Amino acid sequence: MFNKLKQFKELRSQAQTLKEMLSSEQITVENQGVRLVMDGNQKIISLSLPAELNKEQLERQIPELFDQALKQVQRLMVQKIQASGMSLPGMSQ
Repeated sequence: MFNKLKQFKELRSQAQTLKEMLSSEQITVENQGVRLVMDGNQKIISLSLPAELNKEQLERQIPELFDQALKQVQRLMVQKIQASGMSLPGMSQ
């Protein structure tokens, strides 16, 4: 039981370290003037919308850019985990 508690504490520490590493990373995706910036913890930092795009174009562009940014951040997470040598469950190296 104490071994499991120790493993949990270690995993929590690794997750916190990863979160801190990722907070300084930023991903920027852009299409047709719509620009989305997301940090490594999947938080949207900024969203820039050009005045010339209409509502329908924006409604289509924003989710697409969000998906692109999210995929890039997820790849970044895996790279950081692999580079740091962390062993988080469910993440193969």
